[in-house]
Amino acid sequence: MAGLKEELLKAIWHAFTALDLDRSGKVSKSQLKVLSHNLCTVLNVPHDPVALEEHFRDDDEGPVSNQGYMPYLNKFILEKVQGNFDKVEFNRMCWTLCARKNTAKSPLVISEDEAFKVWVIFNFLSEDKYPLIIVPEEIEYLLKKLTEAMGAGWQQEQFDHYKISLNTNQEGLSVWELIDLIGSGQFSKGMDKQTVSMAINEVFNELILDVLKQGYMLKKGHRRKNWTERWFVLRPNIISYYMSEDLKDKKGDIILDDNCCVESLPDKDGKKCLFLIKCLDKTFEISASDKKKKQEWIQAIQTTVNLLRLGSPPPHKEARQKRKELREKLLAEQEELERQMKELQIANENKQQELERVRKVRQQMEEKVAQKSSELEQYLQRVCELEEMYKQLQGALEDEKQARQDEETVRKLQARLLEEESRKRAELEKWHLQQQQTIQMTEAEKQELENQRIIKERALQVAMQQLEQLELERKQALEQYEGVKKKLEMAANNTKSWKDKVAHHEGLIRLIEPGSKNPHLITNWGPAAFTEAELEQREKSWKGKKVTSE
Repeated sequence: MAGLKEELLKAIWHAFTALDLDRSGKVSKSQLKVLSHNLCTVLNVPHDPVALEEHFRDDDEGPVSNQGYMPYLNKFILEKVQGNFDKVEFNRMCWTLCARKNTAKSPLVISEDEAFKVWVIFNFLSEDKYPLIIVPEEIEYLLKKLTEAMGAGWQQEQFDHYKISLNTNQEGLSVWELIDLIGSGQFSKGMDKQTVSMAINEVFNELILDVLKQGYMLKKGHRRKNWTERWFVLRPNIISYYMSEDLKDKKGDIILDDNCCVESLPDKDGKKCLFLIKCLDKTFEISASDKKKKQEWIQAIQTTVNLLRLGSPPPHKEARQKRKELREKLLAEQEELERQMKELQIANENKQQELERVRKVRQQMEEKVAQKSSELEQYLQRVCELEEMYKQLQGALEDEKQARQDEETVRKLQARLLEEESRKRAELEKWHLQQQQTIQMTEAEKQELENQRIIKERALQVAMQQLEQLELERKQALEQYEGVKKKLEMAANNTKSWKDKVAHHEGLIRLIEPGSKNPHLITNWGPAAFTEAELEQREKSWKGKKVTSE
């Protein structure tokens, strides 16, 4: 809560210092009342007009100066803040009060909204002392972040020249000087306005809105099981997803806690690059656009969950705190070194005064006691030794200072090497995992091909057997065909001889050769002249007549 109060105070300080002063050098009560009312509104704090009037009553006990306003601000506004307010709206209100009076009249390459975001970032990175300034180390950090977001290379030499050009008596830049620096385009030459705007927006989202990662992905529904594209935004304890990146239509949240976990899933149902977010009450299936995005999201979510388990702040806030602690440590060491140097200087002056007194005493002793000359020489030798020791001490202090600088350089190099080694190790592990997956897939495909080959060989053997059986049946059918053909020829010959006999003796009946399937017979009298029974009776009659005639 103390950190939140300090952030609020920085923005309020800008708004307060932008108020107009009266002839006595104080802010008018009407302006302070308006400021207090606006603060209560944007911070969702109940407004107490009675307390306000009591604090600013028209007597000498109701001060309206900066020092007099702070007790009221702390007691009646800041101590009642619960955190349930829109930070961007709060900062926008304070920016509106101070921007018009302080922004430069010269044209800038950034818009007013981008200048507002730089103003908010300044409040985040500035030192916790007033008047607010941002030190060169934080300026370098911010410019590096912007350069990285623009996809350009960092020009360290250019920044070193800029640091040298700063006033030696100036500890850092004010917010308006920082806006002029970024808006002048000095460190974004060759970049268009859209690129600079996107870079400022990206850094603003990360440092102020605590956006750790964002992007489009596909999400599987819990009811209809359909896949829809959503814009996901990862923050320190929540993942929100929206219809689009304008963040206007919010569709839902995934609450993160120390019980959550994220797992990679194999491709299925035509969806690739899948992973699963498990929470206590729900699980969420997500599909990234490619393997790189999938790994980045899994790593970012797992890091966020680990920070929640450890109770650690977001990475950018933790990094800012470490940089601040390092500056405080270096400042304390510098102050300690200056104190030691001052003590040595005082000791040296005391020694010089002591030497002067010794010289006077020596002169007096030489005049009075010649016997003590040897003792005086020993004493002078001791003084020379002290001076030599003092020089050696100065040299040792210089060596110690150089050693500290060398140690810091080696530590930074070691940290960079460790980071590079960690990155290489992660890449090697990734390649090894991909190689194992490829080997497993190759073995599976090989086994599948072998199974198919065995099945085809078996099918071929069965087909060969069936072919041999068909060949045998064909031969048998051919033999049967030859037998039937012979019988048919014999039957045809018999039929021909019978027909000749009938035609020779009678000349009346003409049997029709097989062709029609009509059950009636055809004779010389025409089709259907006799039925089969009548024809048999006539044949018997003809045969009887023939026998009689013979």
